[in-house]
Amino acid sequence: MAFGESWHIKSRSHQCVVTGRTFEDGESIIAAIFPDPESSGWLRKDYSLVGWEQRDSEEGEKFSQWKTVYKAPVSQERVEVTKESPIDLLRRMVDEDEEHTEKVRFILAVMLERQKILVEKDTQAVPSGILRVYEHRKEGDVFLIRDPNVALDQVEAMQQEVLELLENHGRRNDAAAHDLSEPNVTEQGSSDEATSVEDAEND
Repeated sequence: MAFGESWHIKSRSHQCVVTGRTFEDGESIIAAIFPDPESSGWLRKDYSLVGWEQRDSEEGEKFSQWKTVYKAPVSQERVEVTKESPIDLLRRMVDEDEEHTEKVRFILAVMLERQKILVEKDTQAVPSGILRVYEHRKEGDVFLIRDPNVALDQVEAMQQEVLELLENHGRRNDAAAHDLSEPNVTEQGSSDEATSVEDAEND
């Protein structure tokens, strides 16, 4: 994947990348994103405040950085899920990186931000536009989402598409979409046929 495209980066580390010290619950830390030299993606590194000051100057130029609060993982009871959650849908779409879902990914991220599940940490200008950096408030996952500059008159339709995806286990109802996309063609065809029959009867 080329730099600048949407990307899902796994959760925060539990230790400072420089000092190796385990973070304490509630500790302020520095998160930073670097280009990954071993792939075409990104690499997240987490630092204690002291470790950030001690980092290697030859580490390379960072793409983004922000201060965040480390939250220790807590065990949770497994709950049977019958529908794909919005955050799981976003994870899957970003990992699949299909071009036709770009606007949906952005709308999902905005919806999750409004629900206080994600928080926007940074924005960066890239050749393809604006890249927004979102962090999961509890789990620390990072999402790089390109802002597709959705027009205001498209937002409602995009939100409806997101709701339909959640209702259909994250899959598009292509058959229904095809039926809805060509109603006028069928009606026009029927109208033309009716006109032809009338002309034949008049002759």
